[in-house]
Amino acid sequence: MRTPSLASGPEGARALRPLLATVLDALDTGARSRGGPLPAGGPQAVAARLRRAVGEILPGRGDPQALLTLVRAVAEGAADPAHPRCAAHLHCPPLAVAAAADLAASVLNPSLDSWDQAPAASELEAMVTQALAREIHGPGGNPDALATTGGTEANHLALLLAREARGGTVRLVVGDNAHHSLPRATWLLGLPDPVVVAAPGGRLDPAALDAALSRTPGPLLVAATAGTTDAGLIDPLPEIADRCAAHGARLHIDAAYGGALLFSTRRRTLLDGLDAADTVTLDLHKLGWQPAAAGILTVRDPGDLAALRHRADYLNADDDTDAGLPDLLGRSLRTTRRPDILKLAVTLKTFGRDGLGALVDQVCARAEEFAALVRDHPGFDLHAPPALSTVLFRPTAAPDTTVAAVRRALLTDGTAVLGRARLDGRLWLKATLLNPATGPDDLAALLHLVAARRATLAEGHTPR
Repeated sequence: MRTPSLASGPEGARALRPLLATVLDALDTGARSRGGPLPAGGPQAVAARLRRAVGEILPGRGDPQALLTLVRAVAEGAADPAHPRCAAHLHCPPLAVAAAADLAASVLNPSLDSWDQAPAASELEAMVTQALAREIHGPGGNPDALATTGGTEANHLALLLAREARGGTVRLVVGDNAHHSLPRATWLLGLPDPVVVAAPGGRLDPAALDAALSRTPGPLLVAATAGTTDAGLIDPLPEIADRCAAHGARLHIDAAYGGALLFSTRRRTLLDGLDAADTVTLDLHKLGWQPAAAGILTVRDPGDLAALRHRADYLNADDDTDAGLPDLLGRSLRTTRRPDILKLAVTLKTFGRDGLGALVDQVCARAEEFAALVRDHPGFDLHAPPALSTVLFRPTAAPDTTVAAVRRALLTDGTAVLGRARLDGRLWLKATLLNPATGPDDLAALLHLVAARRATLAEGHTPR
């Protein structure tokens, strides 16, 4: 058997060039075959097309066309976050420069569990995490940060660090608008059930929080949100920070979605109070245009990270650490970790604060424009002006069953991808605008499609 080509090493670049051409051609062909933001036909039709295209997944004899076949099939059956009518989730189109950096990370394949597997990548991770920690917590002190797989892992770590900092137990106090990963983390960590506080209109109520803190025995951890998943809303962070200080409660802020507002000169004041948090979640594969995964957990007190220290002699022996080899095992609950920090570093340095801030401002402005279209349309209701880049809307006077049916019909058609959110007792369609290339005509076309699908359903037509 001929020795297979490797992605790295002396012949790596020569081996990769024709394969990259194949991948790019397959991506293009697959997208053209799809023809829209989502493959048409629904789950069964998409699954059948994929199975026909792929055939036997583990044949006895290898298939030299497998790369072309599989990439084309997956591209044809993909939801394309770069399509202007793909606006359901916090699922961003990645920047080309970030995707290129991610390729380099895959080729070099460092593993950030010991210095001898990732000499430069480990130092780059320290540079990026410390820079982002200072961006969030301010120039004073010595904040630090960990790279995570996203907001869920970061929130889990925040509860773990709070538990250890408070003597082995903590009670989570959280709004009913919080991300599901927070109460789930209490279960994973064996903590008491969280105290859930009202969040009328989608924002945590400081007065209700104050009452909950007064009646709940400590130690306490309050989790606030800067950018809710359903509506992109930001809790009143300064007031929440004041209540936490008055009651001696620790504060975590889940800014997985909204944290990137820090890059925007115009909008960063929406995050006033963020620097008061003990820990902050940031997720740049949302409003940061990174390929997944690109999560961060920042800590105001780097001493909190001592709880993660762990010894495995083959990775961080005491004498190696004493000799000056960096100890990476306490930087994560994971062992093998890919260098996701490379794409972040490339993006931060390529665009700078101003460039990233301009992208943030652009998608937020698109959301304001879309909200205006909805508000001015006689056939739709707007939930509220957008706080970030999420717009909630619904056909006027439609029951929730119709709202849900309109969304599913568009998904089955493959013409538009919208999310759903339940707020104020009603079901809303959700447009999460993360594509900086989306223009006014795209927004009008999206609203027109929704109106047209609503009309056909009202006439009794069912989606194909």
